[in-house]
Amino acid sequence: MSGYTLRLLDATRSEEIPGVVSFVGADASGSFGILPGHTRFMTALRVGLARFHCQDGPWRYLALPGGILSFDGQHLVLGTRRYLLEDDLDKVSAALRERLL
Repeated sequence: MSGYTLRLLDATRSEEIPGVVSFVGADASGSFGILPGHTRFMTALRVGLARFHCQDGPWRYLALPGGILSFDGQHLVLGTRRYLLEDDLDKVSAALRERLL
């Protein structure tokens, strides 16, 4: 399964993560997932946690105060004021409570 590139953008930095094969987030309609081959997609993410992983890799977690997500088939772009990226769910959950909310 080939993946897509996740581009994370906030007010002070940006980073690209290649080879993403699954992204799970939440918007006003609830949770959703994006796998390779998904159709074009755009939504406003709500405050909270999102997660993604690359092929054969562990889940990585994003804490964010909402944001705009768009997918064009090869690039998943997430723009937000700020985000926290962490491999440990407990750490990112605590950071979400302390820093973002």
